[in-house]
Amino acid sequence: KQLVAIRFIEQFRLLRKKEKGRFLLESKFEFAKSLVKQAGQYILDHMEEDLQIETKSSPTDLVTRLDKEVQDFLVDQILSLYPQDSICAEEGCLRASVKEGAVWVIDPIDGTNNFVAQQEDFAIMLAYFENGQGQFALIYDVVKGDCYHGGGAFPVCLNESPLPTFKRKPLGDFLIAANAGMLEKNEWGLADLGRAALGVRVYGSAAISFAKILSGCLLTYVTYLQPWDYAAASILGESLGYKVVTLSGQALDFKTRQAVMMVPVEMREEIQSYLYERKEN
Repeated sequence: KQLVAIRFIEQFRLLRKKEKGRFLLESKFEFAKSLVKQAGQYILDHMEEDLQIETKSSPTDLVTRLDKEVQDFLVDQILSLYPQDSICAEEGCLRASVKEGAVWVIDPIDGTNNFVAQQEDFAIMLAYFENGQGQFALIYDVVKGDCYHGGGAFPVCLNESPLPTFKRKPLGDFLIAANAGMLEKNEWGLADLGRAALGVRVYGSAAISFAKILSGCLLTYVTYLQPWDYAAASILGESLGYKVVTLSGQALDFKTRQAVMMVPVEMREEIQSYLYERKEN
C-alpha cells in the first residue's frame, strides 16, 4: 500500500508539472501574439519618419532605424517577463543556440528592402524553442494585419482561421518562389524546377514567401537564409505537412547562412530530383 501511495504521489506531481508547463507555454504564446502586434503598430506609427537607412554586407543588404528599434522593443519585452530565456536575433550580436534552453528567435523586419522601397510586403517573425524543439512561431504581415501563428502543440492559423494541411497536385499546377540570383544562374537547377512548375515568383521577403506556402498559394521557396529567416517557418510548416531543409535535404544547423527550401514532405523527393540532378551543372 505504501508503494502504491508513493507511485500515486509521483504521478500526481508529474501531472502537476506538465500542467504547469502547459500553462506557461500557453501564456508565452498569448504574450507573443500580443507582442508582435504591438511591434507592428510601432512600425506603422513611425514608417513615414526618417528611417536612417544603412547598408550591412552589401549595397542591397539594408537596415533601418526601425529594424533596430523594433528588435530592441521585442528583446526588452521578452526579457522583462522571462529573464531566464535567451535570444537569437538578426541585428547586433544576440546569437543564442536554439538547442540550449528557452530561446526566442527574432527577425524584426524581414523584407527590409520592400519596407524601404514599397512600405509593404514585409513582416515580423518570432519563433520560440525549448532545447531545440520548436514550440510556436509567428509571422506577422504588418501592413495587411495578417498573423500566421501556432505550431508545436498549437493549431496553425491565419488570424483566427485554422489553415489546412498540404494538398498534393501535379507539380505543373503549382507556383514556386525563389531567389532571383539563383534563378538567373540556374543555381542548383532552380530555373529548371521553375520551368517544370506553373511559374516562379520573387517576393523579396522570406516571411512573405513562407506565408504564401502556409496559405496554399505556393509549393516551395528556395533561397539562401540565416536562422532568423527560417526559424518561424520551420515550426509553422511542420504541422501542415511541410519541412524546411537544406537543398541537399539535410537538417538545418540554425547557426549559419544556408541554401534552404520549404517543401511539402510528400513532394520533397520530386522537387529534390530537379535540384540534385543539376547541382553540378
